[in-house]
Amino acid sequence: MKTIGVIGGGAWGTALAQCMAESGRALTIWAMEDEVVSAINTAHENTPFLPGVKLNPSIRATNDIHATLASDIILMVTPAQYLRASLRPIKDAIANKPIVICAKGIEISTGKLMTDALMEEAPSAIPAILTGPTFAAEIGRGLPSAVTIAARDSKTAEGLCDALACRTLRPYASDDLVGAQVGGSVKNVIAIASGMIHGLGLGDSARAALVTRGLAEIARLAVAMGGKRETLMGMCGMGDLMLTCSSMQSRNFSLGAALGEGKTMDEILGARNSVTEGVYTARALATMAKDKGVDMPISAAVHACLDGGLAVRDAMTALLERPIKAEGK
Repeated sequence: MKTIGVIGGGAWGTALAQCMAESGRALTIWAMEDEVVSAINTAHENTPFLPGVKLNPSIRATNDIHATLASDIILMVTPAQYLRASLRPIKDAIANKPIVICAKGIEISTGKLMTDALMEEAPSAIPAILTGPTFAAEIGRGLPSAVTIAARDSKTAEGLCDALACRTLRPYASDDLVGAQVGGSVKNVIAIASGMIHGLGLGDSARAALVTRGLAEIARLAVAMGGKRETLMGMCGMGDLMLTCSSMQSRNFSLGAALGEGKTMDEILGARNSVTEGVYTARALATMAKDKGVDMPISAAVHACLDGGLAVRDAMTALLERPIKAEGK
């Protein structure tokens, strides 16, 4: 496996392309927007989505998705809610290829994980997940981080780690596709709650407590869905939580902070040109938690604030007034 194709010319897809091109990989990136393709090929910069990051001249951008699909490994970097639609027209071309999904989220319309959507649309593809504590701007600038690459079996995951490892992006292999996806998805919702605490001015101690209990929620859901609790101790769980729940670079944390400060969802989302995936995941979790019989009070509180009109301060008060229980439950 030598060549890499990236489907999706947003900030994260471009950052991954840059990281791997700097490590000597042959790289083609597909983007829907003409201005993105032109900017990458002529100015060597994705000015619409990743401005200020000078890209390796070897990165080739294209509007022809089939030119990208000729690669040995395909990174799917489309937003989670558009993954299925992106897969349908290319399902024959990706047969028997490793498809590494780099989106974090749960499909609202079905309540399914990203690899479930992949297997329904392209059942002969080889599913994998790349997830972990990363900000696109930092990865694009060559700052170091690490990720989890999960596949159905350890051999496949380890092979993908070898193929995708970069000098500044260290991958760790896992055979727990479910746990890796639950961790990468639900952490966005916990990050919104963490941002709410920040916006309300409730302090770092309260935020640390919430994030810790959020990890317990994530682990409960992962186990209920067939994942492993220990997976959440890695990059796709604890690592991602630490990053996303503590920085204004996180779209989810910053959205929660703005809500805590009294701004409305229309005001917040109207000023953004990128997806805040935790908003969608919170909706999906409301159904998933009920179906699986999993207690997820933080996620439920976020959902109530986003979709039910519950005041942010009232939601935090309700969490504090929950019955006392033993740690680990």
